[in-house]
Amino acid sequence: MTGPLRHLPNFLTGLRLLAAPAMALLLLFDRYGAALALFAFAGITDLIDGYLAKRYHSATRLGRYLDPAADKALMFACFLVLAYEGVVSSWVAGLVIGRDILMILAIIIARVVHAPLTVMPLRVGKLTTVVQVVFIGVELVILAFSLDFGTWERWAELSVGVVTIASAWSYGALWLRAMRRVGTRKA
Repeated sequence: MTGPLRHLPNFLTGLRLLAAPAMALLLLFDRYGAALALFAFAGITDLIDGYLAKRYHSATRLGRYLDPAADKALMFACFLVLAYEGVVSSWVAGLVIGRDILMILAIIIARVVHAPLTVMPLRVGKLTTVVQVVFIGVELVILAFSLDFGTWERWAELSVGVVTIASAWSYGALWLRAMRRVGTRKA
């Protein structure tokens, strides 16, 4: 990809970043159909920008930071507002948001102390993302079409909680190993 098209992946990521506050507003004003459409749009642009960046070798350093930030911002907005509205249990939203905040803090601490931490996606992290995205997507479908899935939502919340904890545990173990290496270098 050449010329202005090489910036298309970052542009699409930027749109997803802007989708987070828009999503929060749509949910706060009970515009669930529009929120569902925006969520689908964000998912499609995520797939497209990832494909373009890989296919045309147009990944940028900015894109490597913006892409996960856009994804996290969108999920943060959804979990926060849906918990505020009582659609999602607060403990689930707290786990999801808390895990991401802890991961960011862990990376910052590792950088400050020069820990040999390689930030890479783990399978459990990818599974967690898929489970969280599917959960939010289904919740938006339920809200947009006024469906009643009964106890499904509570079981789904439990599933989100379990994979989120497993992911936090796995990433935490990597961080602890890196931090121990810092301690052994100083000794």
